[in-house]
Parts: sequence; C-alpha cells; structure tokens
Amino acid sequence: ADGSLGLPEKAPFDGILVSAAAPSVPDELIGQLRDHGKMVIPVGSQHQQKLILISKRGDSYIEKSICGCIFVPLIGQKGWSR
Repeated sequence: ADGSLGLPEKAPFDGILVSAAAPSVPDELIGQLRDHGKMVIPVGSQHQQKLILISKRGDSYIEKSICGCIFVPLIGQKGWSR
C-alpha cells in the first residue's frame, strides 16, 4: 500500500510517527489524527529535512520544528516518486 496516504480505514489515530521524509506534510495524514492527536514527521528535500511535531486542534493544527535531520525518502503519491 501507499504509506504516504496513511491507513484511513483504521483512523482516527492518537499519534502518527512517520519514519521517512516527505516533501510536505500530507493532508491525508493530518486528517487521520484524532482531535488533540500528534504526528512526528521529517519534512524537506531528499537530502535535508526538519523533524516536525504536529498537534491537531479541531480543524487546525500547530507545527513545531524539533531539529534538523536526514531520513530516507517517503515513496508514494504524497511523497517522492521512485
């Protein structure tokens, strides 16, 4: 399956931990968070990212940059192509 799209049939989740870098935060993953849920995701280019903590509050979310990092690329529709 395409991990960049999450697992909507099992949502909502209290937390999502993404272990591969995405070019941007997929709206599909935010949409699968429960209210007050949190997601940690590396976001940026394929060679340098920032580790982002996202906290969902109702229909909005708060992003907090944790640190710089380098992860393998997230492959998929909302990630990088092969």
